Formats: sequence, structure tokens, C-alpha cells
Amino acid sequence: MQDDLLFNRPLVEKYDRPGPRYTSYPTAPQFHAAFAEDDYRAAAERSNRVAAPKPLSVYVHIPFCKSLCYYCACNKIITHNTERAAEYLDWLKQEIGAQGALFDETRRMTQLHLGGGTPTYLSNAQLGELMAALDEAFHFAPAERREFSLEVDPRTVTPEQIHELHALGFNRLSFGVQDFDADVQKAVNRVQSEEQVVELVAAAREAGFQSVSVDLIYGLPLQTVASFDATLDKIIALRPDRIASYSYAHLPELFKAQRLIRPEDMPPPERKLELLELTIRRLTAAGYVYIGMDHFALPDDELSLAKENGTLQRNFQGYSTHADCDMIGLGITSIGKVGDSYSQNVKETAQYQARLEAGRLPVMRGYRLNDDDRLRRDVINALMCHGRIDFAAIEARHDIAFRDYFADALAQLGEMQADGLLAIGDEAIEVLPAGRLMMRNMAMAFDAYLKPNEGRFSRTV
Repeated sequence: MQDDLLFNRPLVEKYDRPGPRYTSYPTAPQFHAAFAEDDYRAAAERSNRVAAPKPLSVYVHIPFCKSLCYYCACNKIITHNTERAAEYLDWLKQEIGAQGALFDETRRMTQLHLGGGTPTYLSNAQLGELMAALDEAFHFAPAERREFSLEVDPRTVTPEQIHELHALGFNRLSFGVQDFDADVQKAVNRVQSEEQVVELVAAAREAGFQSVSVDLIYGLPLQTVASFDATLDKIIALRPDRIASYSYAHLPELFKAQRLIRPEDMPPPERKLELLELTIRRLTAAGYVYIGMDHFALPDDELSLAKENGTLQRNFQGYSTHADCDMIGLGITSIGKVGDSYSQNVKETAQYQARLEAGRLPVMRGYRLNDDDRLRRDVINALMCHGRIDFAAIEARHDIAFRDYFADALAQLGEMQADGLLAIGDEAIEVLPAGRLMMRNMAMAFDAYLKPNEGRFSRTV
């Protein structure tokens, strides 16, 4: 079976160490404040001048939540004062206008993602204002070419509102479930019923959403193999198009909210591996394709098809099917990728407002890639998305001799080859079934910036 090939407990334990998720290369720790607003404007101008300017992808960060989930490490603002969100929306619309002016109006916006926080903290009327501003600034592509998604907290919407979201132009939804077990929900302060989720998923399908995703987290307090197996039973019965099952990183020294979790409730380290093994076994047996890392999709889902036809890519939201876009980040903390650059906005709402009041873009830091960065990014993307690095393709694209250029990386991968995780041949590196959970470890061999024993990242498995 597919899951038997994927999961080798001793090897998973051996390679489970801190490492980047490679949603970008170079990764965010390399971003720096010397990359400023003028650099971003120059990158946008260069992106307009290429022979075939790329379509646009937009990420909007909505930081507000009405209650605190104790496990959360996202940038969020906990408040019941909805006026703060209304004020933020006004500033967001100002940034949308300023950003839209940088990009040629012939370019079309094909991808949109609203993340948070809780995007559905905004009312549907406010979301309608946001969509109108985005359309005016970035010119929506025809409906059949769009992938417009948002994250939904099931506690914040009704079935009627789900229908309204579809009418606003969204065609993909991601429901944050995490776990259905009542004790686990109480331990992390996120109590929601199975009935709520079932009702909303049914409403999404009735409304005509193209894709419904569900997010789970394994490694939460009080989780057991039996309790999470029961959650997986219910998720499989719902049959969402995509499932993301994330590993919980318990770092209370970094994230204040996590200090509210009782240490005695945390599962032992070996439990996480048991839960991961269970998830892979149950989902693949239920017919889901393992896309990579923590993502699963039904065979006819666009992610599965992109993996099959070689068009899968990674961006700051994880795996994606839109490889040909320039990505614009809007709102506090948002990260963009325009041309050969990355950029990130300021982290505080006061800074965000001050920059916009001064007529400036809220870019805080960023990075412009050099030739070596672009080469290594291509290699890491090929590895993470396709499980194969074709030497000739990389050599033709970057005018290098692969084995000479990456002699050190190939030497580092020797131990993984000996362990049966990958095969280094004359023409390519191929990830073997037993190595698919360790692709982050493989990518680390090609990372020119990674320091030995660097502990700022989550664990790789």
C-alpha cells in the first residue's frame, strides 16, 4: 500500500529535525530591511516590462479573531470591537489602490486568497467592499480562470452566508476543523460542533464551490490515536476535496498563547509520529493522493492533477496550481513575490496606518534574488513539488554542470541514498516512496544559507 511505502518509523525519527518549509527560497530569515519600498516599486516595474507579464495572485491578511485559539502562532488581533476591522478595511482599500497602480492594467488577477486571523471576521458586506476594491485595482480574470479562496472559521458563518460568499466571487473554501474531539477542543479553546462543519460543507457544495478543503492539526493536547482516528472517520465521511493535516509546533517560549496549554496535557513526542502514521494510512486508504508534506487531495482535484502533469508549485500558502503568477501581499505581515524579489509588509497596525497616511507602501523588508538563488530555488521547487530533479533541465536553464556545481549537496545526500530515501542517478535525483516525508531534509542540502543545527524552524516531520 502507498502508506506502507511512505512511513518508516526509524527513518522518520532519524530525520525529524528543525528545517524550513521552503514556501520560498531563500527563506524568510534572509529578508532584510535594506530592501525597501523603492526596491519593491522597481521590482513591480520590471515585472511589467518582461516580454510576457505574468497574471497576478493576491494574498490579503485579515488579522482579527473574536477568541484566542491557544495553539495559534499566526499574526492575529483578538477583539470584539468590530470598529477596528472597519478601520483596517479602510486602510486596506488604500493599499489596494496604491498597489494596483504599480501593475499594468492589461494584467489580470487569476488567484486570490484571504487568510488570517479570521477572514470571516469581516461581514459579507465588508467582504463585498473588499472584492470591489480588488477588482477595480487588479482586474479580475474571467470566472472560469479564477481561483478565489478564503479561510473560514465554522463558528463565524451560517449556511446562508456561505451562499453569499459564493455570490461575491469566491469559489474555494478552507474550513478550520483541527479536531472534532470535545476534550481536545476545550484544551485549545476552540469549541465547535461536528454538526456545524457538516452543515457548512453541505452548504458550500450546494452553493457551487469548486473545492472544499479541511484543515486538521495533529500533536494537540489530549489527542490520542483513538480520538484522532474518530476525527479522521468523520472527515473521510465528509469527503472534502483537499485535506491539510499540520504538525502542531508547541513553542510556548515564542508564542504567548501556547502558554495557556497545560504542559501535562501535551502528548509525548512518539504520539505525534503515531498520529502522522495513522493520518497517512487512513487518508491514502480512503483514496486521497498524498501531495507532499501535509497535503492530501482527491485524485480529480486540481492539486492532484498538477502533481501528475508537473505543474505543481509551492508558495507562501503551501502547494498551489498557479505557478505563473506574480504574488502581491496586502495587509499587515503579508508576503509577496514579484519578479525576482520577495517583500513583506510591516507587522503592526499602527505602522501600517502611518505608512499609508504618509503616502507610502507598508513594505518593511524583502529580498532580491541573485543568479545562485534562482538556480537553487528551481532545484528545491523541483524536489518539493515533483520529487525529481532533472539534471539536464537545470543545466539548460542555468548554464551549469549540475554535478560540479552541487558536489557538496550530492555528498550530503549520500546518507539519505544509503537509507533508501532517494536515488542519485546519472540523469536525475529521484525521491523514493520511503523518502517522501523527508523532502524538507533533502531540500536543506541545497540551501546555501542554512546554518548547521539551526533551530528557528519547525521540525521537518
